[in-house]
Amino acid sequence: MNAADRQLRAAATPRRGSRQTMVGGVAIGGGAPIVVQAMTNTDTADDFTTAMQVAQLARAGSEIVRITVNTREAAAAVPKIRERLLKMNLQAPLVGDFHFNGHKLLEEVPECAAALDKLRINPGNVGKGKARDEQFARLIEIACRHDKPVRIGVNWGSLDPALLARIMDENAKRITPKNAIEVMREAMVASALESAAKAEEVGLAGDKIVLSCKVSGVQDLIAVYRDLAARCDYPLHLGLTEAGMGSKGIVASTAALAVLLQEGIGDTIRVSLTPEPNGDRTREVIVAQEILQTMGLRAFTPLVAACPGCGRTTSTVFQELAQDIQSYVREQMPTWRLQRIGVENMTLAVMGCVVNGPGESKHANIGISLPGTGETPVAPVYVDGERTVTLKGENIAGEFRTIIDDYIVRKYPQRLA
Repeated sequence: MNAADRQLRAAATPRRGSRQTMVGGVAIGGGAPIVVQAMTNTDTADDFTTAMQVAQLARAGSEIVRITVNTREAAAAVPKIRERLLKMNLQAPLVGDFHFNGHKLLEEVPECAAALDKLRINPGNVGKGKARDEQFARLIEIACRHDKPVRIGVNWGSLDPALLARIMDENAKRITPKNAIEVMREAMVASALESAAKAEEVGLAGDKIVLSCKVSGVQDLIAVYRDLAARCDYPLHLGLTEAGMGSKGIVASTAALAVLLQEGIGDTIRVSLTPEPNGDRTREVIVAQEILQTMGLRAFTPLVAACPGCGRTTSTVFQELAQDIQSYVREQMPTWRLQRIGVENMTLAVMGCVVNGPGESKHANIGISLPGTGETPVAPVYVDGERTVTLKGENIAGEFRTIIDDYIVRKYPQRLA
């Protein structure tokens, strides 16, 4: 998909939230590009390690980063984390994630609230009984005092039991009661909307509110967000909570988010992958970017099309080249983004035989068609649809990278300092 197609596709899918919320310097909703978020998994009290992971996530493309604030030590570390990020010249907006004791932490450590760009509050975890409304109000008052936006983030693993009981009682009185799953979905939406209304009553402006209703089932997430989007105009944060590890988490998140995004629902997303032991936390950022880019909603890095291989491609050369080029593009993209305008829209193709190789290569900005089994051992290269050179020998990867570098210099304007 070229840049013009991408713009048409994005224009055909308007964002759902008509309001716009600013988080740091990042706009959420109101027609702004869909924002990619991630969350650290470090001990926030360890300000050095947390700052390093925030930096890692931001450099990978996370435009907002959330950190856990669960202890007084963690709250006290937040300003230090901000200071470390500024020394690294990183302006990544920070979101504080609060559960159970957020009202106390923010009152005891006001500099924590000052250093954050947004607060995330789970209405199911702010207190029980009469204390719930009071503690929720205290959190909102703190947000107002520091002029911070708030994400009211409902999660069905911690839904307010009193609210759920009320919804269940109301359902029991219906002539045709809903089933248990439908009641749970209704309770989640009610929790989000009622909490947003209370926040506005306390004094938080409507354009300072973002809502989310996270569940771990694909169909549940789709149903909940369709309902939520139809009943409010707050910006919506999408994410399949507890998505899981590896391919399961990626597939489940993609299946849920893609449906909603296609319908114009969602203003910011997170892919909640469980990393492998000592795994790279940035993988969730890359997956989120790839969901948006393959749908044509945003462009982050040049896309590399590659064939899956078949009996015609017994050689591993095309697989190795595709991997090499994919890695090269990701490694170079931070530099290219700073130096060249529009390079993220470039498309590349690495194909394994003559069946689709030349055709797919012609559709890309730059494509190479490697020889399949029994084919002449040469690799024609196409640039903007025209065959320009034929590569062969042991250094095809290096020569192809040079062609990419030369094309970027020639095709994409240099950014002014």
